[in-house]
Amino acid sequence: MLVKTYGSAVHGIDAITVTIEVNVTQGIKFLMVGLPDNAVKESQQRIDSALRENGYKIPGKKIIINLAPADIRKEGSSYDLPLAIGIMAASEQIKIGQLNRYVIMGELSLDGSILPIKGALPIAINARKEGFEGLIIPKDNAKEAAVVDHLNVFGVENIKQVIELFNNTGNLKPVTVNTREEFYKQQITSDLDFADVKGQENVKRALEIAAAGGHNVIMIGPPGSGKTMLAKRIPTILPPLQLREALETTIIHSVSGKIEKETSLMSQRPFRSPHHTISDIALVGGGIFPQPGEISLAHNGVLFLDELPEFKRSVLEVLRQPLEDRKITISRSRFTIEYPASFMLVASMNPCPCGYYNHPTKECVCAPGMVQKYLNRISGPLLDRIDIHLEVIPVPFNSLSEIKPSEPSKLIRQRVISARKIQTDRFTDIERVYCNAQMTSKLIRKYAIPDAAGQHLLKNAMEKLGLSARAYDRILKVARTIADLDQSLCIRPEHLAEAINYRSLDRENWGN
Repeated sequence: MLVKTYGSAVHGIDAITVTIEVNVTQGIKFLMVGLPDNAVKESQQRIDSALRENGYKIPGKKIIINLAPADIRKEGSSYDLPLAIGIMAASEQIKIGQLNRYVIMGELSLDGSILPIKGALPIAINARKEGFEGLIIPKDNAKEAAVVDHLNVFGVENIKQVIELFNNTGNLKPVTVNTREEFYKQQITSDLDFADVKGQENVKRALEIAAAGGHNVIMIGPPGSGKTMLAKRIPTILPPLQLREALETTIIHSVSGKIEKETSLMSQRPFRSPHHTISDIALVGGGIFPQPGEISLAHNGVLFLDELPEFKRSVLEVLRQPLEDRKITISRSRFTIEYPASFMLVASMNPCPCGYYNHPTKECVCAPGMVQKYLNRISGPLLDRIDIHLEVIPVPFNSLSEIKPSEPSKLIRQRVISARKIQTDRFTDIERVYCNAQMTSKLIRKYAIPDAAGQHLLKNAMEKLGLSARAYDRILKVARTIADLDQSLCIRPEHLAEAINYRSLDRENWGN
């Protein structure tokens, strides 16, 4: 008897429906075709044990299984459940009337319990798009998939529940999630706060500007000056995730299997801080079985690279294209995958190998030329793509010992949200542009034109600092953000002067 069940294959951050055709005839062979990998082929043993433990069995006949479309590689153990249900239906152990209405996915344990899978959210989105009535997945993934409306999502713990559902003998109910209520309920405040940071008012101001415009930042300063402490608090002043952003972010983390159990939508902006020993592929994504990298996991959030010069040169150079395009395209001989990568880059570094160059009290012990050699580990093109360069100096004792609390993140965030609202209104008719950092050269010429006095100031700065054309655009973007924070329609000379001040690593005498 020939029966069809339906599963799904995740390709990039999208899902593709997989038709599982099972034919049980006279004979004694078990054959599986359709480009399955080893994990899929091993499902026979898991299915056999799971069925026996629950009072059923694989028929002692010839079983031929085809996974269509046959030119897409099927990977992982999440096909166990649809394969098992297909075998049982083809051997007439369960009713087949409702099989074509459901997408089924899940990994089987030997006792029949169902283990969580990756990519539940894109699978649910594709199931609704393809017109399926419901989705049967592990209980741990049910809330994640249930954010998709107009789709009945059944979270199951054991294969017996699935069998009872198709035989109409169980009482399994669909999982329901009030997406908006769940999303806003989870938007809790962080334990981190800028109120904990003593002093560093100029750095806080620069980070506020960076958050308001989505600008990339690099902080350079000696050990103990607070670079990491400041970076970790940046998400607390970024605007809250919108539902659209939360859905995009959740899909990426779902594909990577990094969604926590019983989680529906991610409500906090991601903060990723990979170690400097990370490889190129781990950072940008890819591999034999392509997965999103750290830059995609930081989508709509912050990617923090601590001790930037310690990263391999090749790792840093692969950041150049995603920083411009805000996506990463992974090409292989047989397929191409695109992952979103719209993140805010925050980097920190010491000014020299010993860490004390330009320190107010400690003397640098590096040999002549070592400072410049250390800075040269970061290429000019990469620095050009970072809008704000900050020099961080240690906080004096008087500031550290102050009892008076600093300005809390909540107040800074309100100003950031106000500036972002101006940008949202400005770019409302422009696709894929949501903040000043995403402006193209054409948009800069339209929205970030300084007056005559500002042009003269900028010309002098360009000549004296030897800035590149890309740095010129970055200054205008940052100036536009400063003007937005100031609720100003035009860019004034003081806005430009502050933006120019945030290009410290472009100064010819820095590090010499």
